[in-house]
Amino acid sequence: MPGVRAVLGADVVIVGAGPTGSALAVRLSDDTTPGAARSVQLLEAGPAPATCDAVPPEVLDGTRMAAARPGHALNWSFTGKVAPGTRRPVPRGRVAGGSGAINGGVFIRGTREDFDAIAALGHPDWSYERVLPSFAAVEHDHDFAGPPHGRRGPVPVRRTFPGSASPLTEAFWAACRGLGYPWEPDKNAPGPPGVGPVPVNVVSGIRHSALLTHLLPHAGRPHLTVRGGVLVRRILFAGTRAIGVEAETEGRVQVVRGDEIVLAAGAIGSARLLLLSGVGPADELADLGIRVVHGAPAVGRAVTDHPGVAVGITPVPSAVPAARTAVVEAALHAVSTAADEGTGARRDGDLEIMPYTAPFTELIPGGAGTPPGEVAFGVTLLRTASSGAIRLASADPHAPPLITYRHLTSAADRARLREGVRRCAEILTSAPLRRLTASYGGPPAAVLGSDRALDTWIGERVSTANHLSGGCAMGEVTDAQGRVHGVTGLRVADSSILPRAPSRGTAATAAMMGEHLARSFPPTLES
Repeated sequence: MPGVRAVLGADVVIVGAGPTGSALAVRLSDDTTPGAARSVQLLEAGPAPATCDAVPPEVLDGTRMAAARPGHALNWSFTGKVAPGTRRPVPRGRVAGGSGAINGGVFIRGTREDFDAIAALGHPDWSYERVLPSFAAVEHDHDFAGPPHGRRGPVPVRRTFPGSASPLTEAFWAACRGLGYPWEPDKNAPGPPGVGPVPVNVVSGIRHSALLTHLLPHAGRPHLTVRGGVLVRRILFAGTRAIGVEAETEGRVQVVRGDEIVLAAGAIGSARLLLLSGVGPADELADLGIRVVHGAPAVGRAVTDHPGVAVGITPVPSAVPAARTAVVEAALHAVSTAADEGTGARRDGDLEIMPYTAPFTELIPGGAGTPPGEVAFGVTLLRTASSGAIRLASADPHAPPLITYRHLTSAADRARLREGVRRCAEILTSAPLRRLTASYGGPPAAVLGSDRALDTWIGERVSTANHLSGGCAMGEVTDAQGRVHGVTGLRVADSSILPRAPSRGTAATAAMMGEHLARSFPPTLES
């Protein structure tokens, strides 16, 4: 093949250095037990700094999300159809650390109900009690000790408590408490939802992504090779056995061979690579001229995320301090009273209201968002009846995928998001926040009083929380260990194997998954 050179492979080739892939690579290459370590090549499309001094400032700065701006070099800058007629940017990290290197640092675990629902589908190893040790293993909680928390893991977790938060956060807490919402001091412990501080992996303003917590501490480990600037184009098969990947780096095409190939490219990237490699809906692949290795209709299907809207206020200047330590400090989780079509009763909270600590014009310089000076209160629906899909636009590995969310296509979802916006408006117009508000940018009373008018208001503003999950769901595409059905030597290890998006942000769950899935690898690799 012209321009192609084979390179020495590894026992395990992992595609994607996000939170799951990084944690998995570190665990599998651990050489502290003689004879137990595997050689691992971790391939990342974006840069993979080998020293702390080389880490981009946008990755370190946990008080902003500068790299989430569309077009930024560390952002894949996808777009997606979030609702009929509405497209939005879909930021995904293109750097070691993955999307966790450019996000807001929220580190809330998925809930007991999330994981017990997976176990109920026939995957008992994913019950809440069984994933709890993996959650604890990845964290060093600075605020809470003892079960269910960890104090020896690589990811620092901290919270901002009352008395040390920004004026807006303090007022938000007071408003929610005044309206009867219960106090929830620890959102990573099981218990009823409420309002409280948000656990983050941002300490002293530094975002502790997987690049800092997993990869740099193990730079130079003999069995681990981390390679940045490597764009994987497709998986290579001998029959139905995965034997390596075809990748581009520095203008050359390489073949990287491995006994086990693991896709950890995220809910967009992993499904996309399966499709490009001939694993997916056979008719769609054939239409694009892609040779079908294994017909798998569920690849790229049933993807879920969290739809949301921003309700804003322009605060008085004293409410937004010049210095901040995190993008978010507080959140309210509540159970909706609206019908929950197709998703069952939830006790863990299907609505989230989260105030940001500064205007988006400061948090994402140069990015689109709320008007200058306006601080957003994100209203998010955490459990949806609708789902979307990821498809290929062409067989070109450089072409962005087609991402469709289908938000707001369910009447129940629309009802619950309306309820969330109305609850947010009630909080923003209550006395504690009204004292700090120069102008209110949310829906006026006439809109709040009409379901039809509020649906229109939401539809014009709806976006997505970038917590995409599914597309390679366990049970349909993989087994509970991430092994892809219909082929051998190939696994998926990221949020795409979750049957549904967890009902909180995905960062903590993604980090846990690397630890949890590592335990499923046998002492020696088997086909």
